[in-house]
Amino acid sequence: MNIKSQKDFYSGLMFTALGLAFVYGASSYNLGTGARMGPGYFPTLLGAVLTILGLLITMTGFTSKAQGGDKIGKWAWKPLFFIIFANLLFGVLLGGLPKLGIPHMGLIVGIFGLVIVASLAGEVFKLKEVLILSVVLSIGSYLAFVFLLKLQLPVWPAFITG
Repeated sequence: MNIKSQKDFYSGLMFTALGLAFVYGASSYNLGTGARMGPGYFPTLLGAVLTILGLLITMTGFTSKAQGGDKIGKWAWKPLFFIIFANLLFGVLLGGLPKLGIPHMGLIVGIFGLVIVASLAGEVFKLKEVLILSVVLSIGSYLAFVFLLKLQLPVWPAFITG
């Protein structure tokens, strides 16, 4: 068989592998029934759907009519680094690192750090737009998680709240 679209083929394999990993990871939980779902029901269902979707996408890699084989390009190292670093930074800012003596900075500062660092992954960085997005996401996150869901998250830095 000849692969006609490398992007479809390899992305389908990735989806299939992730779906199978979800199904395997949820296999130790009780599945339950449709009427009384157990903790493994949703991850198993999600993994099965992702696996089927991945297989279908993999098959389109053999039948695609893409010009030039739709080859996979080079790794985008800069966006990969900044996105991963932004998520790690959010975790550290939200909860701190008590073993290293780093106090928590709270949800608001964590979201600002996440958005600013993640926006460095793009081609263009506009500080005004990034700050507006940070404010909107901070307000939305506060309303959703702290006000509506009543989650006990540190909202402000430890040196402000004590």
